[in-house]
Amino acid sequence: MRGEGHVPSPYVEREVNVMNETPKVHPAGETCLVVDFGNSISLEINGQVQALRSYLESKNIQGIMEIMPTYRSLAVYFEPVRSDLDRIKSAISEGLASLGESASIGTKEAVIPVCYGGEHGPDLPSVARHHGITEEEVVARHSGKSCYCYMLGFTPGFSYLGGMDESIATPRLETPRELIPAGSVGIAGKQTGIYPIDSPGGWQLIGRTPLAMYDPSKDPATLLDAGLWVRFRPIDQDEYDEIQAKVRQGSYALEIVEKGEMS
Repeated sequence: MRGEGHVPSPYVEREVNVMNETPKVHPAGETCLVVDFGNSISLEINGQVQALRSYLESKNIQGIMEIMPTYRSLAVYFEPVRSDLDRIKSAISEGLASLGESASIGTKEAVIPVCYGGEHGPDLPSVARHHGITEEEVVARHSGKSCYCYMLGFTPGFSYLGGMDESIATPRLETPRELIPAGSVGIAGKQTGIYPIDSPGGWQLIGRTPLAMYDPSKDPATLLDAGLWVRFRPIDQDEYDEIQAKVRQGSYALEIVEKGEMS
């Protein structure tokens, strides 16, 4: 289960000067171009990724099927028959030239309600023991700091969230679970994330959200997106049940606020 949430060792989350690394464009097969911005994970680099993504999406170029951001690169998928490859390459060059020296990190923050512990967070006690603190303190630290969604992957809509309070960073489980319920919130090293569908996995589960993180009947199908900030809001079982009922009825609206203005 190393593929799930695994960040290769060179990619350490740290501050870097993105201007010291020149973006490189290279093909990945016959239907994709990849723009690499560097070999480090940082808000600055990911801001450049998101800025180029926004630029290309605004151009509405014929033949482009999907634009997929990662921690430090942008993949542009296209249809060879319908696409003008020179136009796509030109647009990428124009976009890179327009980025300037400053990163473009968004300020929108999604508020995700989470019921911590119990059946929803079976690993919360072990995470607390690992750090010699109470379960309540783990919850306070996990929900007390905004996290940044660098990318989606592993399964549809799985959010890789950086910026978690490092004092609760915890290794993955030695033996992954065969089935983790959708909505489960976990910790793996310095990362936290939300399982969007029932799936196997090895992250330490500390809670669960009643929100539907992935719904293929909707457009977009994923509740979160790369470039969005996330703040977890602790709730009890009664509120969990209330929100879950609203989600099933289609009457629950995701709360989006300006970063730092969580109600």
